[in-house]
Amino acid sequence: MIKLYSFVGATVGSYAGWYLGAPVGFMTAFSLSMVGTGFGIYAGRRVAQYYGA
Repeated sequence: MIKLYSFVGATVGSYAGWYLGAPVGFMTAFSLSMVGTGFGIYAGRRVAQYYGA
């Protein structure tokens, strides 16, 4: 379950980063997408550990 939560977190984080960076430019969107992916993986793992999945 940790991998599933990490995947979902990465997807949501990546989308959020892209959405926030797209108005500025492509490279900003890409960079924020990578940061969002990392944060999403971290958050997904923390949620999975908290709920004992």
